Amino acid sequence: MHRAVSEAVRLLTAGDIVALPTETVYGLAADALNADAVAKVFEAKERPSFDPLIVHVPSKQALHDVAEVPESIKKPVIQLIERFWPGPLTIVLPKKPCVPDIVTSGMPTVAVRMSSHPIFKRISQSLGRPIAAPSANRFGSISPTSASAVKAELDGRIPLIIDGGACLHGLESTIIKIEPAEPKPLIIILRPGPIVPDDLKQYGRIQRTDKRIIDQPAEAPGQIASHYAPRTPLRLLQSPRDFIPEHGKRYALLSYRGEPRDGYVDLHDWEQVMVLSPGNGKLPEAAVRFFYVLRELDKLGVDEIIAEPLHEHGMGIAMMDRLRRAAARTTFSR
Repeated sequence: MHRAVSEAVRLLTAGDIVALPTETVYGLAADALNADAVAKVFEAKERPSFDPLIVHVPSKQALHDVAEVPESIKKPVIQLIERFWPGPLTIVLPKKPCVPDIVTSGMPTVAVRMSSHPIFKRISQSLGRPIAAPSANRFGSISPTSASAVKAELDGRIPLIIDGGACLHGLESTIIKIEPAEPKPLIIILRPGPIVPDDLKQYGRIQRTDKRIIDQPAEAPGQIASHYAPRTPLRLLQSPRDFIPEHGKRYALLSYRGEPRDGYVDLHDWEQVMVLSPGNGKLPEAAVRFFYVLRELDKLGVDEIIAEPLHEHGMGIAMMDRLRRAAARTTFSR
């Protein structure tokens, strides 16, 4: 692994791009302060320029190299990074002039986090510069949680993929912004993820935006409506009564627990049923398997993937957000 880390640092220093493991999903990394290098990320991913990137810093102190921390929210920002960094929490703050506009899609803010993955940390600290690293897949498709998934998406487009095994969380980081308010600051969840509202509520009043799926330029990464989607059309049901099959169409089911008593497994003669958390249903287990299961369903060649709803608390909030965006891709493409 030492050779792989050294090669990644060499490529990043030379202005190239590499795929790296993080604790959330695999990222496509570039020197965040090198606009030409970041442009290669957009090109490899076929990512639109209006979708900003997350900047990963090598240390907590390095936050101040890329972002301003306004005095009005300094206390909660410090509290949050002390509690959740390194880890899957991204904070949107006013950017410093050194951050190229291509990273932030021309916006005055930058999304910043510090990864806890040991390989990413070693590379980031050895490079000594912030790293821009969106998910290592083509834009709009399913985020990769393994090196093989990165290879399937970007083989031949990038010079190096470092295999760090399966990702710990399996869902992208939680993204927040903070606004001053009394008696407690307002923490706005721009994208739900592994850090859930219950984790954040002691630091401020929580506001969620994940149900507002609209097709317009994003305020933060991962907010565009048609995102995280398989190529196969996906439909998210609210209840079993919502499913009326069309004659001649082939359907597969994305099930939470795979339990007939939930009302979905025996609803139809499915081409295949794939289960996120067999039996009792555990949201953390479901989150780890989430993108893998979506990829496997996408390979079947069915006409439509039907998804059961998940319990919308804890990690279920983030998974329902991804399912709504995957379903929205079908809606907006009609």
